[in-house]
Amino acid sequence: MEGLKAQKATLSRSEKREARREKREKKKKIRIRLFPIWLRILIVLFLIVVCFFVGAMIGYGVIGDGNPFDVFKKSTWTHIYDIVNKESPD
Repeated sequence: MEGLKAQKATLSRSEKREARREKREKKKKIRIRLFPIWLRILIVLFLIVVCFFVGAMIGYGVIGDGNPFDVFKKSTWTHIYDIVNKESPD
């Protein structure tokens, strides 16, 4: 035990730092991802689009008392666009 302490005392700072780094590298586990990053990004984007459409259906169908599938018609969106962008009377 004293031999170990004597050995540690004789090590320089850089040697100690190198020993700590090697010890950390041994403990580090290699992680293999089940889903690659690009697939995760695509899944998140897909979920955002799905949530948008589900939210539009709930908003138009449940809150707005209309048919939820009317939200996919072009006439619905042109009507909403006309309401939002109508000229205000001066």
